[in-house]
Amino acid sequence: MKLGFIGTGNMGNPMAANLIRAGHQLTVHDLRREAATNLLEMGAEWADSPKDAVPGNEVVFTSLPVPRDVEVVVLGEGGILEGAGEGCIYVDLSTNSPTVVRRLHEIAGARGISVLDAPVSGGVYGAAAGTLAVMVGGDEQVFSRVKPALDAIGSHVVYCGDIGNGSVCKICNNLLSMGIGVLLSEALTLGVKAGVDLAVLADVIANSSGSARRLTEKFPRFLFQGNFEPGFATALAAKDVRLATDLGRELGIPMELANLVDQRHVEAMHRGWGSEDSDAVARIQEEKASVQLRLDGV
Repeated sequence: MKLGFIGTGNMGNPMAANLIRAGHQLTVHDLRREAATNLLEMGAEWADSPKDAVPGNEVVFTSLPVPRDVEVVVLGEGGILEGAGEGCIYVDLSTNSPTVVRRLHEIAGARGISVLDAPVSGGVYGAAAGTLAVMVGGDEQVFSRVKPALDAIGSHVVYCGDIGNGSVCKICNNLLSMGIGVLLSEALTLGVKAGVDLAVLADVIANSSGSARRLTEKFPRFLFQGNFEPGFATALAAKDVRLATDLGRELGIPMELANLVDQRHVEAMHRGWGSEDSDAVARIQEEKASVQLRLDGV
């Protein structure tokens, strides 16, 4: 397929690379051309604006940090809608607000442009390996047309229903992931403070009912090594948790625990850790408990 791809950062770049490896022809754009250097070397063409990434392509993807960025790239001057004609398909791979996604769907639909929201989960490692989970909302027939491209970036591509449902699924997933990260840091500092070796404690939990991928896959790569190079940045984690609590407010749902997780991420941002990996949030608990969760040789 001929594809446009806008946003070649930490997640977008490896996804775009996998699309090229799968035989798709890409036109790419980013705020920084150097962020797409490897893609251009692989045969992608460069577009000077989001608008220029659209003509001649069957599908246009975006992978961007926050909902406001998506709105600007789609609706702004030199944006996707300026270059898109009737029959074009636009797919947002970002973790976005369902409300924003549904509004973009309505605006684009009035011009004959189809929109899917297709946020991904699995981090930079999953993006590089092509093993992401992809959660897709929108028209099912449009999803079927785009799925061959999505299969190049993810090993678990799921149709979630109406437009915005992909974003709802992703927000719920990330709320759980960030909440588990906060609770795990409390449980681990408790156990270590009480005298259990961290390696033993982590092994026991990993093979018991308290196990979570955050403990078995993410902490060993980041927190346990004292490695806070993203990864998945704290600023993005904070944004995703806030999307969840905002959605809860929109729907009138009480979310007491989610709001505690939200505030922990607000504190991490206040400390200037936004550009660090989201495991940095656990450092707040480490400080409170006077325990450092580090393992040698992981």
